[in-house]
Amino acid sequence: MDDEPPARARLKGLLGEIGAGTVVGEAGHGAAALHAVSATGADVVLLDIRMPGMDGLEAARHLARLERPPAVIFTTAYDAHALAAFEANAVDYLLKPIRRERLEAALAKARSLTRAQIAELASTVSPGSARTHVSATLHGNLKLVPVDEVRFFRAEHKYVTARHPDGELVLDEALSALEKEFAGRFLRVHRNALVAVAHVRGLDRDSQGRYCVRLDAVDETVEVSRRMLSQVRKSLRSPT
Repeated sequence: MDDEPPARARLKGLLGEIGAGTVVGEAGHGAAALHAVSATGADVVLLDIRMPGMDGLEAARHLARLERPPAVIFTTAYDAHALAAFEANAVDYLLKPIRRERLEAALAKARSLTRAQIAELASTVSPGSARTHVSATLHGNLKLVPVDEVRFFRAEHKYVTARHPDGELVLDEALSALEKEFAGRFLRVHRNALVAVAHVRGLDRDSQGRYCVRLDAVDETVEVSRRMLSQVRKSLRSPT
């Protein structure tokens, strides 16, 4: 998976030369790569890190949620500091321009990566970067929702629900981690809820004196705790 067609063509040529199996798909960006893997059930994915939109690191984080995640090998032109991070996290990579013998060696030891490995790598190589999508597996398939479409995150029992105009997605993630990752875009309004600042349309008070945030394109409102009301008001009045 690479955003440059010549790079994909060269990689396909090398794979053909070494007889490394069948190429079942290719893609020019991370979201397309995820769809290709879901459609083909690929066993090994070669992922360029720097791609437009969803990059290779984020794509790998989503792939790790599959019931049978593929083995991942990153391709990169990163510097020595970043490559040290790959090695420290036991993640295999191919340095561009890719050599045939190095590709053979990487394929021989290709393996699936854990979510923890990928998250640690992402925080080291591109600190402060946030995902473009959130994801979950539904009936064995990967479901993606753009973060820009999420109206709120709400913690319920052991899971977090991401509400969007077309429904909801149940995430196996901590609300505190989402708050940190999307700081500035989502505001804590209750110990169990974050709302998307860009989609807030008002702060209403019901007949029982409770305050709730109203958001566009969804019917549900999100309750604001008394403890956080003052800060929420202040944040919503502030220019974004």
